[in-house]
Amino acid sequence: MPDPAVPIPPAPARPATATKPDPRVKQLPPFHVVLLNDDDHSYDYVIEMLGSLFAHPRERAFQLAKEVDTQGRVIVLTTHKERAEFKRDQIHAFGIDTRIASCAGSMSALIEPADL
Repeated sequence: MPDPAVPIPPAPARPATATKPDPRVKQLPPFHVVLLNDDDHSYDYVIEMLGSLFAHPRERAFQLAKEVDTQGRVIVLTTHKERAEFKRDQIHAFGIDTRIASCAGSMSALIEPADL
């Protein structure tokens, strides 16, 4: 056991190494997840869904709900294709809006390549 009266020297500092991006590594092309408007879902449903699936704060979810209502569509996420497909599928599986009696299912969404 080391003698507590003898100070232990600090470990030598490691030299900082700058890492450069590898030019051989390509980024995956981005895709938009696009939510489509309909008359079968309430603002509360859209806000709840966007908060649950995308972690959008309530204020941002309200802005997106308003945009889908007025424009007919809104981009809710831009990511790589596999994740975009997963998020689209989550929207399709979110379920009915219990606030609207005529609601027969989840909202519709699609993915599309993001033009950068």
